[in-house]
Amino acid sequence: MLLESADWLLKSVSRIEATFTEPQKAADWYMEQLARHAETFTGSYAPLAASDEIARRLAARADIVGGWWATGGRFLSVNLIACSPHRERREYVCPAR
Repeated sequence: MLLESADWLLKSVSRIEATFTEPQKAADWYMEQLARHAETFTGSYAPLAASDEIARRLAARADIVGGWWATGGRFLSVNLIACSPHRERREYVCPAR
């Protein structure tokens, strides 16, 4: 179990689904993941940030972390971890991909 979002940077690179150098491309990928699974979400959730807002946060080197309950008792977690270096854990390096 991760205590901080930056701890994703300590995991094996095999756990990485995608990497990006441009915040807007990362934000677009994030929104695509949510759209792909949206029909399975159960319950009510806070409104999602717009793609440009997510890109702005990433440009400021903030992590984007989201989690949604889905049908069948499943949980979808979609995260974007900003690094080069991480703003709170400078000792963590960006994994090579």
